[in-house]
Amino acid sequence: MDYREAGVDIEAGRAFVGDIRSLVESTRRPGVLGGLGGFGGFFELPSGYRQPVLVSGTDGVGTKLKIAHQVGRHDTIGIDLVAMCVNDILTAGAEPLYFLDYLATGRLDREQLTAVVQGIAAGCRESGCALLGGETAEMPGFYGAGEYDVAGFAVGIAEKSELLDGSQVQLGDVAIALASSGVHSNGYSLVRKVVANSGLDWTTPQEFFGGKSLGDVFLTPTRLYVKPVLAAKAAGLPIHGMAHITGGGLPENLPRCLGPNQSVAIDLESWEWPTVFRWLAKQGNIADSEMFNTFNMGVGLVVIVPAAAETQVLKFFKTQGQTAWTLGEVVAGDGALIGLP
Repeated sequence: MDYREAGVDIEAGRAFVGDIRSLVESTRRPGVLGGLGGFGGFFELPSGYRQPVLVSGTDGVGTKLKIAHQVGRHDTIGIDLVAMCVNDILTAGAEPLYFLDYLATGRLDREQLTAVVQGIAAGCRESGCALLGGETAEMPGFYGAGEYDVAGFAVGIAEKSELLDGSQVQLGDVAIALASSGVHSNGYSLVRKVVANSGLDWTTPQEFFGGKSLGDVFLTPTRLYVKPVLAAKAAGLPIHGMAHITGGGLPENLPRCLGPNQSVAIDLESWEWPTVFRWLAKQGNIADSEMFNTFNMGVGLVVIVPAAAETQVLKFFKTQGQTAWTLGEVVAGDGALIGLP
């Protein structure tokens, strides 16, 4: 008996590293030292910082993976993975430097996992961070045939004096919403329940979605906000706070970027729910309050800015190809958002 008979193919693992080497190299940026294959990745801190602070984050993709498995499409999951991590550290005002991934599977499928890494590399390139390394674990008996799980880890940098921690937010500031690309990577246990109860499958074209299948709609990758937000900072636009709208929606995430005794009065008339959320609410008979507590509802990131900069900030994000609108105003309160169902 050998390791291969037990379900772990070391040679396939080595070949997989060869498959993804060029993808990793495509994300190389200044600061990367060495290459793929060591026990650790090396990154030299950029110069020019007086008091550099490293900002780190980790996340996964959740049960969105189940849809990828059912549809047999794995090239967007990696983008989700990167976005969930780098969007988080961006909210502190940090520029992402490098990313690492962890892939675990029952049996290594080189084509399948290479597609995942293609997405990871694409997300890293779009957010300007290096894919510094990772780990692939073959775990027969733990994951079923064709199944895998992913986790990501991002590290960024910020000037200590410029870290966003809620103290910069003032009463009267305005909350600018940056549009999401769809459901992103949260709430998929409810999404899958709605689809299962509907009797629909993931691959049949749906008239409600303009002929797209449910698989196409719900595998739309999470939007990356790094470039437009860092461009806004570089342009000198005043940003007092940011919130990445993930699990728990606006009610849970927006208050996290506020100071003590502050809330945001939300203008529900300022935007229309995107098609995917209207479909979920109707198909699943989901109450509005539950929708807002589960999904991003079309708001992927919120940027808090002074009222005097509102028009300038909205115009700037438009030049970046990012749909943005005024979501509400910072008011006195206990942190709970005002105006939501």
